[in-house]
Amino acid sequence: MRRLTALLRQRVRRDWLELLPWIVGTALMAYAGYAGVTQSYSTLADRQNILAAAVANPVILMFRGLPSGPSEGAFLAFEILPWLAILAALMTTFLAVRHTRGDEEAGRTELLSATPAGRTMPTLATIVHGVLASVVLAILTALALISTGLGPAGSWLAGAAAGATGIAFLGIGLIAAQLARTSRAANSITIWVLVGTFLLRGIGNAAGTPSDDLTHITSSWPAWISPFGWAEQTRPFDEGTWWPVLLAVGVGLGLSVLATVLQSVRDIDASFLVGRQGRVHARPALSTSHALVWRLASGSIIGWAIGGALTGILATSLGGIVDQVAGSNPAVADIITKLSQSGSIDEAVVTVFFTMLGIVAGCCAVQTVVRARQEEAHGTAEPVLGTLVGRVRWLADYLIVASCAVLIIVVAAVAAGFLGLAAAGGDGDLYRTVLVDGGGEFVAASVFTVVTALVFVLLPRATIGLAWALR
Repeated sequence: MRRLTALLRQRVRRDWLELLPWIVGTALMAYAGYAGVTQSYSTLADRQNILAAAVANPVILMFRGLPSGPSEGAFLAFEILPWLAILAALMTTFLAVRHTRGDEEAGRTELLSATPAGRTMPTLATIVHGVLASVVLAILTALALISTGLGPAGSWLAGAAAGATGIAFLGIGLIAAQLARTSRAANSITIWVLVGTFLLRGIGNAAGTPSDDLTHITSSWPAWISPFGWAEQTRPFDEGTWWPVLLAVGVGLGLSVLATVLQSVRDIDASFLVGRQGRVHARPALSTSHALVWRLASGSIIGWAIGGALTGILATSLGGIVDQVAGSNPAVADIITKLSQSGSIDEAVVTVFFTMLGIVAGCCAVQTVVRARQEEAHGTAEPVLGTLVGRVRWLADYLIVASCAVLIIVVAAVAAGFLGLAAAGGDGDLYRTVLVDGGGEFVAASVFTVVTALVFVLLPRATIGLAWALR
């Protein structure tokens, strides 16, 4: 116990500056979300109309929570609970990878293993550390909601749902750290699992069954295989179901135990996914620092570009889902008719999906610039800076690559959107909408390139946590 306590104290001293933005940022989002709901949707009728519109357009449900009633608290959960859960998930996955695979890369794990702590105690400390961080996040989020005047029962459940999602992804991050050879690969695995399970939750809600008054939805099965779906099924401020919280915590702790077992059967620096062998001699194209940054970031950029292309083609080819839902529910059809009088449903679908594109492109920009901090922390930046490459030029290379990456993702989405429109026979106005929305998201995502670089320059140790929290 004394060894575990000593390791936890060391973790707190090392991580408090990185965890603080995640925890405080989540609580502030909950508090600000209530203010936004009460100002924008102050009446019961306003909230009922928005929920009806969301039920009428399944695409909106892909990026919002689970409709569970028009009360202020239930509507707030519909608006922001998935995003609170995402922040908790990102915090714990990065923590898990940083203290397992990241410490192995830096040589700290081998040093700790040579002490009486052995190989298992540091992993146990990581599990306890991640659970405690999730609990603190849950408590502060609940207190932020209670401070707005919302009911304590629903507030504690909403905070617990977000914290439980963090614990579930703590286990996922620990498993990824055992599978992948590098911390970058492990982080990439966890991000793709996060995106995939978030979309599964959205698909489950979009394919669910709406209530007659269009204020509730009973999710279909895909939502039940996602930690984000479990968080939403708690329905805070409505039914108030606690057992999905226990399910998420149980899965997270079970995966953590499995990761500990996997670690005990492999060597230090080994992995269950075999890494690709490198070349004996570098290609001539890698003769510059700029080319090196491209080589380091190319894998993640390709992955994000594929995500952008999928977003673009979905934005212009899912209009039929709305018609299908309208045909099966006359009340939904009536809402769609009202919406169509004030604007095009197809354009609304494109706008919603391209908002998600901005998130994808912004995440890629943050990941690319954060890589500069990782290179500096791992000591691999020193050989580059020991040449004629100056520090300003070195950082500028990452900014240029990040900006180009954002452009590549947006172009991929716009091109895929055009293909979807061509296949569906879309009109000329939709082509213009896709192009304009794509340009707007490029500008928005580029802001995070600059913000992350500023954080790296001013607060280098807080770069990873603060940059992702601001995103």
